[in-house]
Amino acid sequence: MVQQLRTGDFINISGTIYTGRDAALPRLVKLIKKEDSPFELEGAVIMHTAVSKAGIAPTTSNKVEIEESIAPLSRAGVRVHLGKGALSRETIDALDRYNSIFVVTPPAAALLASKVFSSKMVAFPEEGMEAIHKLDVKGIPGIVAAAHGQSLY
Repeated sequence: MVQQLRTGDFINISGTIYTGRDAALPRLVKLIKKEDSPFELEGAVIMHTAVSKAGIAPTTSNKVEIEESIAPLSRAGVRVHLGKGALSRETIDALDRYNSIFVVTPPAAALLASKVFSSKMVAFPEEGMEAIHKLDVKGIPGIVAAAHGQSLY
């Protein structure tokens, strides 16, 4: 599927996505370097967000802690990174190299929360709402912002 998507395409994501942001994603990268991921990464979607009773909304993906996790997570099998903001040329090239894409989604917590049907914490509970969660979703809207070496920004 990722190979068929182009920058600017509108998509809806349904199925399982994982969450993570500033605190959790660097820790996940450390675990995959030890080949000790707490969940299967091949073909995964990771959304740059926290999970709270207020809902979910993308955080800025070009924060150092998040953007530095994108290449190693893509190399480990993550195919879609879901967040907001512009990524560096280096990260866009890494997405291309590892056959992954970056999708932006509107920062509308209520809309996105209505698309979540279940949530389960799967790693780093001590991070509170920034822990990694497994979400079952239907119809998360997004726009492909970086794919195949191209970027909307």
